[in-house]
Amino acid sequence: MLIGFPTGVRVWLAAGITDMRRGFDGLASLIQGSLLEDPFSGHLFVFRGRKGDRIKVLWWSGDGMCLFTKRLESGRFIWPDASSGVVHLTQAQLSMLLEGIDWRRPIRTQKPSQV
Repeated sequence: MLIGFPTGVRVWLAAGITDMRRGFDGLASLIQGSLLEDPFSGHLFVFRGRKGDRIKVLWWSGDGMCLFTKRLESGRFIWPDASSGVVHLTQAQLSMLLEGIDWRRPIRTQKPSQV
């Protein structure tokens, strides 16, 4: 991700499907009403559309609300199976998610053996 977020920022995935026509206010009301979180907390809230090829990220930067969107040209974003609630991710898992990588089971490369 090109933007560096402050230390301690948590990443929340909103499980289920979100109407991607929602903007700042609609997503903020979802955060407050359905997720029972504060959209002005400085944490990242990530939402996925019905087809799975689009996501939106809502973030309060301290002086304004930011809305990031991404659409994959091929493939789908990996999402939790739950139909409601939230899932916490690390910033590293968010980076994988944004690249279309399965953040749930990343495969680590083995250390090369020393000869």
